[in-house]
Amino acid sequence: MVFRDFLKRKNIYWKYLKHETLEEYKFGINYLLDKGVEINGIVCDGKRGLFRAFGAIPMQMCQFHQVAIVTRYITRNPKLEAGRELKEITHILTKSSEKEFSIMLNKWYLKWKGFLSEKTYDNEDRKWHYTHRRLRSAYRSLKTNLPFLFTYLEYPDRGIPNTTNSLEGTFSHLKTKLRTHAGIKEWRKKKIIDEILSK
Repeated sequence: MVFRDFLKRKNIYWKYLKHETLEEYKFGINYLLDKGVEINGIVCDGKRGLFRAFGAIPMQMCQFHQVAIVTRYITRNPKLEAGRELKEITHILTKSSEKEFSIMLNKWYLKWKGFLSEKTYDNEDRKWHYTHRRLRSAYRSLKTNLPFLFTYLEYPDRGIPNTTNSLEGTFSHLKTKLRTHAGIKEWRKKKIIDEILSK
């Protein structure tokens, strides 16, 4: 788990974990606050519960992660017309304002509301299920995360980015370095990671 100062381009806290938990994120933020670090905002990839965990600190959902979530549900080449339209809307996300994006998303939903409500009967479990579950999930993800997708525009003076790209770049560099040292012992691997993250 890594926390990075976007403005200074510096990693300021990291910890080795078996599992990513909300408690560990809270611990990390409180640790930094106790150290006197001023936190202008947090950009994250949308872990459940994270958006409401830090009170008054502005939270920004990484827009590229949001696009990736929708893509996982509807694929890169949606077969359904509704999916293709939602893909187009999603790919305008990084160029939109919250108002513009909300209008487009609501128009899409009103157009396809009946389609999204269609159900199919499953003879195996003898239950009705939504026919277009993955499309519904893609829409629900956008609708749920909408209040956090444009936080960076609400606080233009704070320098909050709209993506975690700065951190993703660090991880890419880290993975490349570690691949050249495949097979080394865990303690040595951690030493390499610490060295890279501290730069």
